[in-house]
Amino acid sequence: MHRDIADIRINYSKQSLDEKDAERNAFDMFERWWNEAVDSEISEVNAMTLATVNNGIPNARVVLLKAFDARGFVFFTNYNSQKGTELKENPNVCLVFFWKEMERQIRITGVAEKTTIQESIDYFNSRPDEHKLGAWASAQSLVVAGKGFLKETFDYYAERFKRGAIPKPPHWGGYRVKPTSIEFWQGRPNRLHDRLLYTLQQGGEWKIERLQP
Repeated sequence: MHRDIADIRINYSKQSLDEKDAERNAFDMFERWWNEAVDSEISEVNAMTLATVNNGIPNARVVLLKAFDARGFVFFTNYNSQKGTELKENPNVCLVFFWKEMERQIRITGVAEKTTIQESIDYFNSRPDEHKLGAWASAQSLVVAGKGFLKETFDYYAERFKRGAIPKPPHWGGYRVKPTSIEFWQGRPNRLHDRLLYTLQQGGEWKIERLQP
């Protein structure tokens, strides 16, 4: 029988998040939660929702985190894709991680900028050859006649680059999201969730505030 969607509920109770236990630096806090998520063997732990803006209209999709440090959070894509076009017009973005197995969510608001060409080359060279060819074959986000056309294009580049290394396409590379705020959400019983918001201050310090659930 069809289950009423309104009846689907989970009472979160696994962990809590208190200010006294939180890191003072948002990147340190992210790294702690990241390591705990990796240790929990969550499937595709690096999957994150990327929200961009298109003429005032929000647009979201899932991408994969490929690196992070004190400079920001890195992902790679086709610069000519819809997200690439939107980022060129408006670099303000939001990233969201949801690790349901740990009843946790992280929401990152910031500004996206392209990584250096060398960073993009280094990551591209680490990819399997099939993925490299896919980056050449796909004009991401454009309408395509069918799967057959994609296969033909893939085969064309496979033949073109069958000898020697496959170079990075000029239209492909990385973005680094430099955060201005990071919110850590821990599910709690009775919907009294823990929410700690880190906001970057001018001096480089992080202001920490507890938000209503």
